[in-house]
Amino acid sequence: MKNDNTFKGDKTMLRSMYSGISGMKNFQTKLDVVGNNIANVNTAGFKKGRITFQDLMSQTSSPAQGSGNGRGGINAVQVGTGTQIGSIDNVHTQGNLQNTERPLDLMIDGDGFFIVEMPDGTNAYTRAGNFYLDDNGDLVNADGYYVQGDNGNINIPNAAKSFSIQKDGTVKYTDDKGEQREAGKIQLATFSNDGGLEKAGNNLWLQTDSSGDANTEGDNTADIISGALEMSNVDLSEEFTEMITAQRGFQANTRIITTSDEILQELVNLKR
Repeated sequence: MKNDNTFKGDKTMLRSMYSGISGMKNFQTKLDVVGNNIANVNTAGFKKGRITFQDLMSQTSSPAQGSGNGRGGINAVQVGTGTQIGSIDNVHTQGNLQNTERPLDLMIDGDGFFIVEMPDGTNAYTRAGNFYLDDNGDLVNADGYYVQGDNGNINIPNAAKSFSIQKDGTVKYTDDKGEQREAGKIQLATFSNDGGLEKAGNNLWLQTDSSGDANTEGDNTADIISGALEMSNVDLSEEFTEMITAQRGFQANTRIITTSDEILQELVNLKR
């Protein structure tokens, strides 16, 4: 019987070690998320990440029992086995406005994404509106991907004297004869679940089954502001607080492992 009890105690110490290990791994992931947020504090159109935790399956020593036979009900006796990552969410709140006075810098005030065409013909989506004109006068992003309008690419002829971009996305220019013409209307896409979009790097998002299909029907529900950029929605004070929380959580879990190891050492050295 004595050996039995020692074995059960040893199992408990090992279980606490594994709980501590799971906590360390997940707080390390939290630090990774926070670090990425801080690194992108000045990235145009960046949306911060947020991590949530869930508890792992608990081991039941005795199940719950209802009342009966002159005895009241009793609760279940359970011991948790650690933690796991519940989700890493993308938080699509509006970023801060930065005035640039550059007419090809565009900001979306509201919901939606700019649509760019990838070299393979598929579409990607972005909130970063730092656009340019290529040698043919086509509107492109920093990687040379074509910004999509209601009729395909947006083209402003090289001979145009001036151009302007309206709040509804309409691009107008004055040709070499002084006549005003329309180059197209910048199209915005919305999704039923923005959080389901997949980050593809280079400030781009990709559609997934979770995000739903891009909706480009009807008028834009957001304004397009020329001469401004949407910066990241990262709040440094909040991120530093989260970083300290993650650091302390990591340290606390290392202490679980250290304490469990010390108790196991006492059991090994126990004189019988």
